[in-house]
Amino acid sequence: MKKVALLGMPNTGKSTLFNQISGSSAKVGNWPGITVDLYSVKTLLNGHLTELIDLPGIYDLKGYSEDEKVVHTFLANNKIDQVLFIINSTQIDRQLGLALNIIKLGIPVVIIANMMDEAKKFGITFNFDLLESLTGCPVVPISAKYKIGLDQLNKKIHATQKKLNIPKIEISAKNIIKKTVKFPATLNDKTTKKLDSIFLHPYLGLPIFLLIIYGIFQLVFTLSGPLQDSMANMLFYFEQNFLLELFAHSDPILKSFFIDGVYSGVSTVAAFVPVIVLFFFVMTIVEDSGYFSRAAFLMDKLMERIGLDGRGFVMMLMGFGCNVPALSGTKIMRSKEMRYLTMLVIPFSLCSARLQVFLFIVSAFFASHHGALVLFFMYLLSFFSIFITAIVFKNKYKNDEPLILELPPYRFPTIKQILFRGWQEVRFFLKRASKFIVFGVIAVWALTHFPSEHEVASINTYAGQIGQFFEPVFAPIGIDNILIIALFFGFIAKEILIGALAVIFGLEGQALGEHLSQLLTNGQAISFMIFTLIYTPCVASIATLKHESKDFSLALISVGWSLVLAWVMSFIFYQSYKLFI
Repeated sequence: MKKVALLGMPNTGKSTLFNQISGSSAKVGNWPGITVDLYSVKTLLNGHLTELIDLPGIYDLKGYSEDEKVVHTFLANNKIDQVLFIINSTQIDRQLGLALNIIKLGIPVVIIANMMDEAKKFGITFNFDLLESLTGCPVVPISAKYKIGLDQLNKKIHATQKKLNIPKIEISAKNIIKKTVKFPATLNDKTTKKLDSIFLHPYLGLPIFLLIIYGIFQLVFTLSGPLQDSMANMLFYFEQNFLLELFAHSDPILKSFFIDGVYSGVSTVAAFVPVIVLFFFVMTIVEDSGYFSRAAFLMDKLMERIGLDGRGFVMMLMGFGCNVPALSGTKIMRSKEMRYLTMLVIPFSLCSARLQVFLFIVSAFFASHHGALVLFFMYLLSFFSIFITAIVFKNKYKNDEPLILELPPYRFPTIKQILFRGWQEVRFFLKRASKFIVFGVIAVWALTHFPSEHEVASINTYAGQIGQFFEPVFAPIGIDNILIIALFFGFIAKEILIGALAVIFGLEGQALGEHLSQLLTNGQAISFMIFTLIYTPCVASIATLKHESKDFSLALISVGWSLVLAWVMSFIFYQSYKLFI
């Protein structure tokens, strides 16, 4: 079976092309000589069964960064039949040199000129026949985003490999570009420059960024409100008109298990799914627009002071959707130390799972205007926890590598692209959440209902006994026995917290909120939210952190530090609340 490596600089559309070829069949594999995982897919290319390996984006084949070392080691230790080198056509003058260095290694290369749709828009023209002649390898113009030229690419792969005589490249990339590419006198990117003058303004850039992020959340909450109410009403109707009749004559324990346990827990969480769906679709548009690259550049100076950089800031923003893909995304970072420090701070991003918990508690305890302030406080505390963590650990994970970042032109992704990427994120979230939530609510039901001779969730049940054991630790921060049980299962997935409370009290929706508001003070509710925000990442986040870092000690540090910081922050707030309010 032939092995083909996909290589190129960052932000060239390499991942888009790989996804077009692989679909959902890509797998992670280990390769001789390297310790990181690379994605690969087995597929038919020009009639040959081929394994396509997606290598990290690099700027220099002989650079010192981790990604460059990975690529160099991979090519040196693995027999590769061909390299597909992908270039951003609008930046071919800056990227062709790396392609020529790959050709000099003696590996057959196909140069893929991607983003031809944008090159055409900018008025850039190419002589691809001459470019093939001067480089000595096939050159295929495509647009991976719109699937243009993929058939031609498939025909060129392997077809000329045996006949191709790799020349010793003597002509420079600059002279090749001069002979084969014509740029307009002034690149037609007035819109990009105009937008950058606003978004990258030295004084207005940061306030504009904060307003954009606030606008995104406000848009999501506004649009999801009616959908969320409709979902809750539908779930309640299903329970009243179907489930209760179905289990009307069933054994009480069986009825309680399915209705008070599984259905109450899952439906309480499911009511928040519209928020998650809208959030991911909106974030897909923002990510693909090219704005987040500007945000990384804008925040780089501030992040540098705490040991991070602009790319880490973008990963934190991704973490506000879900910490898991944000942790996976740190593979774009070229320094291992920077990647490790970024992995430590990402779990403090207020993810959508925590957001579900906070929205529920805020609506139960506070009027709308006070609730908005409490939620805003939680976002500020999320950033504060990130900064504190970075400052504490920046000397342990020192990094002196400068930020190298391409600023792509602004783009608006196609509807198909938005739907595809958005659905991929939503599917991942639902797949992960469904497994953990069902397991969690069943476990909570069992702990609160057994031994069966005692009152549900009483001090004599298993749940009550666990709560009593840990009460000395949690009492100073205002968290009682029942909330302790919910927090234990929140370690599995934060989505379980509200579902767990629904199971414990046998209530859901508004009734559950009213009951909690009578049971707890506002100070206890906020302390619970603070602890939920900061304490130990969910199981999926820890597993991803361990998988991406290959360092078990980093996972232990993440769990241990977050527990300590959560307790200290909750203690400071709760004791201050009791003292002054």
